[in-house]
Order: sequence, then structure tokens, then C-alpha cells
Amino acid sequence: MRASGRVVGALAGLVMLVACGGGGGSSSPPPGGPAPTPTPTPGASTVTIVGTRGASSFSPNPASVAQGRSVSWQNNDGVVHRIVSNDGSFDTGNLAPGQTSAALVLATDGANYHCSIHPDMIGAINAASGAPPPCTGIYC
Repeated sequence: MRASGRVVGALAGLVMLVACGGGGGSSSPPPGGPAPTPTPTPGASTVTIVGTRGASSFSPNPASVAQGRSVSWQNNDGVVHRIVSNDGSFDTGNLAPGQTSAALVLATDGANYHCSIHPDMIGAINAASGAPPPCTGIYC
């Protein structure tokens, strides 16, 4: 009799667990927790942040991303970075170590960018011609 009571109790607990959402499946992070890493979209490119090393800070550099396609930056370095286009057309926001930016769609044909926290970190995205646009300004 005691064994069947334990089985009934275990089943009741399982039913309550499932009914209360204990089975997981929630895609929302807990309040105050880190933001989830975005899922890459098909045809998207990812540029990896490898360190604070000038033009060698990004891989690949230059990256090949067609106009209208998306690109994300993945921070594989140990410090926070923030990638901004030189013309101000995109900004990843702060990227903590291990974090990947949201996919940004390129509205222009090629771009030059830098880390706004570490301005010596510079990168480029190729234009349709195969070469990045000419870089002008203080981040070149």
C-alpha cells in the first residue's frame, strides 16, 4: 500500500511540474540575466572579434558581405567591444565576451568600421567590386 502511495505522489508531482512549466522551453532569459545570443540567419556572415590588434582585430578582415545581406560580430576576446560603422549607419551596442551582435543588414555597398571603445581596432566589409570602399577619416 505504501509503494502505491509513493507512485501516486510521484505522478502528482510530475503533473504539477509539467503544468507549471517546469519542463523548460522558455526562450526568455531570467530578469537581469544575460541576453540570449541571436540565432544566425541563412546567408548571414559573422565577423569574429579576436582581440585589440588594429586591423588584425577582426576575422575575416575585410569581410565579404553583399548589400542587403546581414552581418554579425561575435566577441571572442576577453573584454567588451562596440562595433560602429565609420559613417554611423550601424552600431552593435556593447558586446560582452562571448556575445554575438544582432544580425545587421547592410544598406550600403561595403563599409568601414571600428570599435568605439578601442578606436585602433579597424575593419572593412567588401563592396560588390571586391574591395572595401575608400576609408577616410580618423579611423583609417
